Amino acid sequence: MGPLFLGLDCSTQSLSAVLIDFDEKKVIYEKQLIFEKVFPQYHTKSGVWRKGNVVHSPPLMWVEALDLLFQEMQKDRIQLQSVLAISGSAQQHGSVYLNDRYPIAFKTLNFQDAFSRETSPIWMDSSTTVECNEIREALGGAKATIEATGSNTFERFTAAQIRKFYKTEPGNYKKTKTIALVSSFLASIMTGELAPIDHGDGSGMNLMDIRSKEWYPRALAATAPHLLEKLPPLVPSTTVIGKVNPYFEKYGLNKEALSLVWTGDNPSSLIGLGLIVEGMSGVSLGTSFTHFGCLKTCQADPKGEGHLFASPTGDYMTLNCFLNGALAIQKMREFYHLDWAAFNHHLQTTPVGNLGKLLLPYFDAEIVPKVLTAGLHRHHLKEDDIPGNCRALVEAQMMSMRLHSGWMNLHPKQIYATGGVSNNLAVLQILADVFNCKVLRIEVSKSTALGAALKAAFSYFGNKTWEEIIEGFTHPIPGVDPNPNSTKIYDRLIQTYQAFEENTRP
Repeated sequence: MGPLFLGLDCSTQSLSAVLIDFDEKKVIYEKQLIFEKVFPQYHTKSGVWRKGNVVHSPPLMWVEALDLLFQEMQKDRIQLQSVLAISGSAQQHGSVYLNDRYPIAFKTLNFQDAFSRETSPIWMDSSTTVECNEIREALGGAKATIEATGSNTFERFTAAQIRKFYKTEPGNYKKTKTIALVSSFLASIMTGELAPIDHGDGSGMNLMDIRSKEWYPRALAATAPHLLEKLPPLVPSTTVIGKVNPYFEKYGLNKEALSLVWTGDNPSSLIGLGLIVEGMSGVSLGTSFTHFGCLKTCQADPKGEGHLFASPTGDYMTLNCFLNGALAIQKMREFYHLDWAAFNHHLQTTPVGNLGKLLLPYFDAEIVPKVLTAGLHRHHLKEDDIPGNCRALVEAQMMSMRLHSGWMNLHPKQIYATGGVSNNLAVLQILADVFNCKVLRIEVSKSTALGAALKAAFSYFGNKTWEEIIEGFTHPIPGVDPNPNSTKIYDRLIQTYQAFEENTRP
């Protein structure tokens, strides 16, 4: 047995672990806890509480999940005493608000009366349009905001959420001693003390200068008073914080194991897919769908739809996020009472291009393109046409992804797919045909947790290149090839889709 490294990932719906044997170049253990199933007492739906366009999650659920995950690994007789380093990732943008009791809470995992805000706004929340406008105006408009922070102001980004909290609950904001991201909150628990925020997740807040990778004073001032005092410092994504929290020794965890700063799920997935060379492209087909790639230079989206984040490698990553991803497919299946087999049957038996029948599948307010009001819009398509609606949904998702990713200038020859839906070859075929590009998969569906484990290995060794770290772990497995005839159909159809999208957008 070689050196073992543990990667964790807290997504919207679950907490996952991936344990790698570095010398053997293989994943030796995977575990996933689905919040809705293991914590019914929180009454979440797909890991969240929703009230209109306000979408929050209970941070205590994440604390309990981390504790339970180590209990489960101990039951599974995982050799935690041999783990040399641990890192993690988490859903981006979500924030956790703590009062002056946080130091003891991180050490003991007793968070009773430690939160100054009992719930955490997450990336699905779209209730802060007013705050986005206020921050953007204070920063000199959209262009200035994008140039400074790498992204336009977005409702789900942390700055707007902090500003809304300050405006609506000034007393509780005043009691707040520290504001963590979901990633730094869990890293703090893993270490037993307040963890810094890494550059990757910090760049998804509208608060970090994307070039200097320091807190941007004008953005802080535009968001809330005394904000700098409440934010942890920013550090590179490979920073070692210290040793692991002694709390976890009771589960057999090596007390000498290094604890690293955590990052966002998207930057971590970049590593887990092996996308460390400029021009490589990945698609995550998870709760949301994201399209991302690696860049060596600082190049933001001038339209403000996409994002420029810091990569764990020290480079940059491009990203577009489409909120109506796997959850939209799930809602479509539920509406028509379809299991996966029936849904895929409709995809595989309907004609490519769907005879021109189109759908804008905004089951929830969409991020790209920006649509604040949920609603389905059909073009030459009736609601009772079940096969047509199924194909129209997936075709719309892939055409929108292609349409809005031009600013990245990636031009990939291959796309690496990850996330739960990446195991669905019928969906991958549409992705390949729309992009006219071979789509590959990696053997481990949990690329975010794998990326965290590889990041832990990189920091532990300290003298290996990223190429040496990912070697053997990110080799793709067969996926699908594009069909030239299908690609020609989509090359024509996408123009009609673009016009439909632009004319329908409020």
